[in-house]
Amino acid sequence: MKIKIGAERKARIQEGMMGLFFEDINYAADGGLYAEMLENRSFEFLKATGDYKDYQTEYDGGYGWSAYPEGAGARLRCVSGSPHTEENPHYMRLQTEKPGEGIRNKAYDGIFLKEGMEYKLTFWARPVKFQGDFDIFIEKDGTRWAGAKISAGDGQQETYNHFRRYEAVLQAKGTVEKGVFALCLSEPGTVEFDFVSLFPADAVCGIFRRDLFELLKDMGPGFLRFPGGCIVEGNTLANRYRFKDSLKPQWARRNNWNRWAVHGNSEQNGYEGIYSHYNQTLGLGYYEYFLLCELIGAKPLPVLNVGFACQYQTDEMVARNSPEFQEFLQDALDLIEFANGDESTPWGAVRVQMGHREPFGLTMMGVGNEQWQTEKADFFERYELFEKAIHQYAPYIKLIGSAGPDVTSEKYRMAWDFYHINEDKKDFVYAVDEHYYVKPEWLYEHVDFYDAYSRKVKVFSGEYAAHPEGSFSGPEARNTLEGALAEAAFLTGVERNADVVVLASYAPLFARLGYAQWAPDMIWFNAAGCYGSPSYHVQKLYARNMGDAVLDTFGGEKEAGRDGIYYSASISEKERALIVKIVNAKEQKQDIRLELPEEWRKGQRVQATILTGEKKDACNSIGEPEKVAPFEREYENPEAVSLPPLSFAVLRMEL
Repeated sequence: MKIKIGAERKARIQEGMMGLFFEDINYAADGGLYAEMLENRSFEFLKATGDYKDYQTEYDGGYGWSAYPEGAGARLRCVSGSPHTEENPHYMRLQTEKPGEGIRNKAYDGIFLKEGMEYKLTFWARPVKFQGDFDIFIEKDGTRWAGAKISAGDGQQETYNHFRRYEAVLQAKGTVEKGVFALCLSEPGTVEFDFVSLFPADAVCGIFRRDLFELLKDMGPGFLRFPGGCIVEGNTLANRYRFKDSLKPQWARRNNWNRWAVHGNSEQNGYEGIYSHYNQTLGLGYYEYFLLCELIGAKPLPVLNVGFACQYQTDEMVARNSPEFQEFLQDALDLIEFANGDESTPWGAVRVQMGHREPFGLTMMGVGNEQWQTEKADFFERYELFEKAIHQYAPYIKLIGSAGPDVTSEKYRMAWDFYHINEDKKDFVYAVDEHYYVKPEWLYEHVDFYDAYSRKVKVFSGEYAAHPEGSFSGPEARNTLEGALAEAAFLTGVERNADVVVLASYAPLFARLGYAQWAPDMIWFNAAGCYGSPSYHVQKLYARNMGDAVLDTFGGEKEAGRDGIYYSASISEKERALIVKIVNAKEQKQDIRLELPEEWRKGQRVQATILTGEKKDACNSIGEPEKVAPFEREYENPEAVSLPPLSFAVLRMEL
């Protein structure tokens, strides 16, 4: 097959067009990127139950904790009255009868230790009737693999109500999976504990789990959209993500139940799912999100709540003319000040106090997540109020609007009518956020989806993924090569329409094995390791190989698509390189001949990076993390490129 490429630049490609979308779903934050190893560290967990418009929470502060050793006479009670912090008023009161009794933590699937690695322990305690030692250790099958002893008299930073801070470093004597964390008393006594926390010493900035962080950084993302997703809205407004709650010391960040704790609830399961204790410690808060953006080289793109709870889950909202709505508007302005203000401003001073004197350089914000207009839900009017308030305060902020939850319904059409009516207003909207979770076939059939879009209002492909159908061995097996290739094919059309689509991000980003409410997902992990799915490799290949401008391909894409070939071409003017992305969706190899302008025909070699696998449902796993992974190949010249069956190739040629 011949692919003709011209030297004419058809559209500029926005730098950093390919990015990431982070939401705390599938235990992506606590239990994931946020490197805390213990569950329910502040004894504040809630059990969430219920369904549409009817949600309940029940305090279950002892969740994840039990007496050590099993069957011990130790008495554990979650109490309040004289708390370490007012935001998290409960704490654990431990009374022991014998030496060596204490508490243990579930720690998701148990503690993973890596031989030689150090782990940093922090906890607050009030020794009510105790003067001995705290004995902290990780054990498995009767063997202690790491441990430390701390005298009760060695506590630091004693508070007015006599909670003291204790710290220790535990070093692993070997590699252990599913170990038990225990905190015991050397003699009988009574102690009250709060904020019991364990982090691997190699956590990036003491915050981010290193292996997951490295996968994100390696992608070279242009932006990070956060903190969601439905997390922004909450199943109720009381359950929404409040960014100011996340700007306090870790132990003073108010615990919240996670909106995804009730996912999948139904009459059949009594409206109580297996993730009913999915909570948010807010350890991964707005400061940490901004810091993460800085560390991985991505622009921050926070998403604002416009006074709606999740429209899928309830019709709860604050009235547009109410004082409560004004609080949502003010939060937007205060967020800008937190990110960009200097220390002379109230919220800029908070950022400086947290450790970051320089501004974070916020330039984009999303107004609402997946919102749509109804007779009751006045999203369009709210968007106008947010736009006016934000641009009066910070005219440089680029705003992202919402087109609702899909690209096929009346919600979508109404949204675009609204933005087009206002398209001549200066800076009214920078881009409109579109979401689509679809079959692979839909992506192949709609590679030209943006060809006919108006060029006046731009697009943010904010959440997309191929969802293959069929029988799978587990949710992680849904991340197939077939789905990844369909995404790569669709992205050729996105790239060709770079004058319309200015931002794009796959979703969801993370999933912990055994804790997934949603699949497919880009990156899978457990306590011991992680891997990128075939979709991860597609996203990385795109992010790392975006040129500066789209090149003319003379409209040959439709005919090629009928033969299972999908492609786009760009030029990197900085690197003086031609970049061609090609998908071969067929189950047989295909020979490609690139027809280039005369001035580029120098007989140069073609450097190729190719992603392929043995069959459509090929996928990666913890046991085989690189079963589907890119490999390098070189072709003698651009007129003799042979693409393997079921493959995505990035071809690069020096110019």
